[in-house]
Amino acid sequence: MRLLAFSTSFPNLIPHYYMNKLYLSALALLGSAAPLLAQNRLNPEATIEAITPNSRACATMEVLEAQLAANPGLARSMEAIEAHTRQYLAQPKMMQRSTAATVVTIPVVVHVVYNTTAQNISNALITAQIKTLNDDYAKLNSDTKLVPGAFTGVAAATNVRFVLATVDPAGNPTSGIVRRSTKTHAFSSNDAVKYTSRGGDDAWPSDKYLNLWFCNLGQSLLGYAQFPGGPAATDGVVCLYSSVTGGTANNYNKGRTATHEVGHWLNLRHIWGDATCGDDLVADTPTQQTSNGGCPAFPHITCSNQGDMSMNYMDYTYDQCMYMFTAGQSARMDALFTAGGARFSLTTSPAALRQAPATATSVSVYPNPALESLTLSMPAGADAAQYAVRVYDMRGHEMTAARYDGHGQVELSNLPKGLYYVTIANGTETTRQRFEKQ
Repeated sequence: MRLLAFSTSFPNLIPHYYMNKLYLSALALLGSAAPLLAQNRLNPEATIEAITPNSRACATMEVLEAQLAANPGLARSMEAIEAHTRQYLAQPKMMQRSTAATVVTIPVVVHVVYNTTAQNISNALITAQIKTLNDDYAKLNSDTKLVPGAFTGVAAATNVRFVLATVDPAGNPTSGIVRRSTKTHAFSSNDAVKYTSRGGDDAWPSDKYLNLWFCNLGQSLLGYAQFPGGPAATDGVVCLYSSVTGGTANNYNKGRTATHEVGHWLNLRHIWGDATCGDDLVADTPTQQTSNGGCPAFPHITCSNQGDMSMNYMDYTYDQCMYMFTAGQSARMDALFTAGGARFSLTTSPAALRQAPATATSVSVYPNPALESLTLSMPAGADAAQYAVRVYDMRGHEMTAARYDGHGQVELSNLPKGLYYVTIANGTETTRQRFEKQ
């Protein structure tokens, strides 16, 4: 559990935590990744050599430290965000659920910035990455069953989902994927990849989209993100192109780099608090001494805890060994999307509200909203009995009160009113669709 004594100094979080403990963060990270962090990742990208990562290296806190030094007003903005978060978390759980959006679907624009053919990742890999994000944030990942018993009570789905944007900033249809050839062999954490004039690709408006850049990163970096409150022109997440789901980065090719970095974008800190036995500002994550790498066995006890939560997405383990968020982390995200929250504007982004047109081979359900039942809309000649249909609430719990009859009808009469999503699988692909039960 997080130390309660911290709350007495919490109002001064920005000037003390970010200016003093960010210095300590460098020391903490040096303990596990000294060869990586001894380099200056803010050097011009032309001097960087691309290196295949052999350990997880996230430059988010280094980027934040540089931004705070360059812009003193950023500390005040971030403290205001923390004050809003504290106010939200201080509400009773029931009030939190009523004030937070039930689920927020965030439109994503993927900027593929490539120097070689291999770096120009395919649409299929991008689609797989978006699915990984949705599975991880909805607690639908298959490896959630590996969560140790000590943490099953706090492991939780979040209220955040992702979809490739269907309209661009001008209101025109888009695939949500932008491709840009570059002469830059490898980028650093100096944000050059976020500017067309510097060999990258300009961000789309951050109040309407999550900007997600995939590119070649040097100095063994896997990625970095910008916390809420930072400059709009650089707001978003940067990931090594080979870290996507199905990529070529050994031990880091299951898409969890994006899961980790998007967590930062949603105001989550590293689980060890970037200091020795530090504070990640979440009550239900155990205090731990520093980051974990590889695939540590549980329990690895530090800071008098019951075992490090090394399988949390905000630690530094291999992709195959991180597979959970906590309810506290989920609530911290929720605060961003309440009225006055730093990312509230995304809840009404038109890029997420317009659905892509159905294709001749797609399957969906109607009507939406629904009263008594849903009907499958299937491709011509499809056999309804071949589909497995399941209904889940927005926290990822299967609703057994909803039943599929094998003939194209989903019975909803015993389902309470609310928002749900349905999964439709035929053995080769799975479709997910959100709907409202009236």
